Amino acid sequence: MIEATVNQTNNEVKNQFKIFQDRIDATACRLEVREACILMLKECKREYTVHFPVKMDDDSVRIFTGYRVQHNDTRGPFKGGIRFHQDVNLDEVRTLAGLMTLKAAVVNIPYGGAKGAVICDPKTLSDNELERMTRRYASEISGLIGPERDIPAPDVGTNPRVMVWIMDTYSMNKGYAVLGVVTGKPVDVGGSLGRFEATGRGCMICTLLAAKHLGINIEGATVAVQGFGNVGGNVARILAEKGCKIIAVSDVMGGVYHAKGLEIDKLLKHTQESGSVINFRGSESITNRELLSMKCDILIPAALENTIRADNAADVRARMIVEGANAPTTSEADAILNEKGVFIIPDILANSGGVIVSYFEWVQGLQSFFWSEQQVNHQLELVMTNAFSDVMKLSQNKKVNMREAAYMVAVKRLDSALRFRGIYP
Repeated sequence: MIEATVNQTNNEVKNQFKIFQDRIDATACRLEVREACILMLKECKREYTVHFPVKMDDDSVRIFTGYRVQHNDTRGPFKGGIRFHQDVNLDEVRTLAGLMTLKAAVVNIPYGGAKGAVICDPKTLSDNELERMTRRYASEISGLIGPERDIPAPDVGTNPRVMVWIMDTYSMNKGYAVLGVVTGKPVDVGGSLGRFEATGRGCMICTLLAAKHLGINIEGATVAVQGFGNVGGNVARILAEKGCKIIAVSDVMGGVYHAKGLEIDKLLKHTQESGSVINFRGSESITNRELLSMKCDILIPAALENTIRADNAADVRARMIVEGANAPTTSEADAILNEKGVFIIPDILANSGGVIVSYFEWVQGLQSFFWSEQQVNHQLELVMTNAFSDVMKLSQNKKVNMREAAYMVAVKRLDSALRFRGIYP
């Protein structure tokens, strides 16, 4: 029996790369950059689509579709996560690859941008099926990736175990262990301490810096977090440790609320045991829409793309939004929120902690010299603080919002690199 996975798309996601291109054009209008740089940033350098068979546990064969998109490598090797999700599509992967290019540039690490994906729901696969599918996908893209070419990392639906399967598959084909081909690996196989919580910790650093700028007292500041996975769960836990009051969190099943603050450690344990935040003892049930419209100091969308849209942006009552997810705010919603005076820390800055510590992991692997978790967190704070400062200064000098400023910082650095490198031949 042969089955084929079907790519489920929607109009919003399909238009994402056009939105990305429009933002590049808008940024170019504010900067003196060469046309060649803008033209290159508006297109992906390489796009690879694969359709590959996997034997399932019942001996049937299923055809999966996978992608690896390499956007730009002007400033260094391609870098970007691999996503396993039933609704992912090529246009979405293009957009995420482009955002990775800008993310690496805005925090000033020597990477370009890439992204990979397989259309599947990993929750419906057994461990053996997931491993076979991952290893086959890794074999299909092995000609594109490598520690000096393109370094994948975890994303939605993937984790350190998936990364080590990719590393092992690539290494078997090479004939020797290649630790640097992926990041986000388990610590026992060349991973870095501090990597698991890096994106959430980076969001926390940006939140504290922005709160100071806005005059928000972080002690007792109210926070709502949409998405309670790796990013949302970690940022909620770390902000709670800093004295914030996490009043609401949600996942795909729904949300929970407590006016005096949720006990995040207990909620994390509840989620691990039950698979969702819903039915957490002592909390009120809320919907995701209610969470987004909740009155709070800080709103952290840490789920998937396009969750804050034109139809709900006017309902947002947070003073500040920290984009833990990639592209959680549509262009239409962005305009509405800016008109309302909401301070937004954009995704390419707010959630860059993951790629920063991925860079640290890559460096440690190449040197075969590994850092303590304290060193990793200290270096992450330095890089994030410098990046936030660069974006804030430009925002104030040019009188633009933080998203516009972040794009300007990134594009200026990419243009400078292209000026030095030139265009071959």
